[in-house]
Amino acid sequence: MHSVELLPDEATERAVRAVWDRLLHAGLPSQAAHRHPTNRPHLTLAAADTLAPATRTRVGELLTALPVPLVLRGSVRFTGRTHVLAWAVRRDDALLRLHEAVWRALRDAPACGRLHPLHDPARWNPHVTLGRGRGAAWPVPDGTLFGAAPGGGPPGVLTGRWVDARTYDSVTRTTTRLGPPA
Repeated sequence: MHSVELLPDEATERAVRAVWDRLLHAGLPSQAAHRHPTNRPHLTLAAADTLAPATRTRVGELLTALPVPLVLRGSVRFTGRTHVLAWAVRRDDALLRLHEAVWRALRDAPACGRLHPLHDPARWNPHVTLGRGRGAAWPVPDGTLFGAAPGGGPPGVLTGRWVDARTYDSVTRTTTRLGPPA
């Protein structure tokens, strides 16, 4: 699959990586343990079997909307074959418009093939993954997990911007920048 992912500003990336490190040092499943060079904090907008050149161009045009606001607010946990601990992403209007436009661009391009159904706008639960594992559990309250918020706000609340985008190819395990020239 080929995913379309948003990347946060540098300060937000550092904050997410600090949580990854906190989890790792506590002996809990953490993305910090995932050592592949493409591993970095991101938000997946959509994923399709392939991204044809014309579709990449169209998605790149849509990404001229960047930067858009980013608000991380508290933890969310997903269960299934693999359990996931994540930082919940607030759904604001700019993010929802961008997500919907990218989803439509992929859906309307037959060459993309199958789209991952969890990214359908009716089902999408935006998040930044902090840790994952089979049967994993994180007995950590948000105050301990996230530490103090910058500026004295509540634990687990962070504001920033989504500033860039990339695609990740799960077969070759490579990333390619998407969007207009940086």
